[in-house]
Amino acid sequence: MKTNNRKTGDKGEDIACFYLEKHGYFVQERNYLKKWGEIDIIAVKDEILHFIEVKSVIARGDMKGYRPEENVHELKQRKLRRIIQTYLNHHKYGLESEFKFNVITVTMNNVTGKAVVKIFENIIL
Repeated sequence: MKTNNRKTGDKGEDIACFYLEKHGYFVQERNYLKKWGEIDIIAVKDEILHFIEVKSVIARGDMKGYRPEENVHELKQRKLRRIIQTYLNHHKYGLESEFKFNVITVTMNNVTGKAVVKIFENIIL
């Protein structure tokens, strides 16, 4: 049985995939998981590989000043670097392969059924 956080995360990832496809990305893989980490979405656009971390929240009360992207903290970044390197090695991407890391935030409103999606592109890990 999934927790509420997992359900929110899954819904946010679905919304993020829809957003990416609408903006010209091809979603290649979701939830690439190893025991030391996970990357939510791996997509390709313009022949460039994009690793995407999704942070999803449900809008509640006054969220002024709350930034879900700040949950990609230092420990999470270290795990992401390792899982991205694992993916590149496992899929035999060479040292010259171009890739980018992006964060997508999805703020969902359960009352209106709408979501606000923001993408932060080409973040340095």
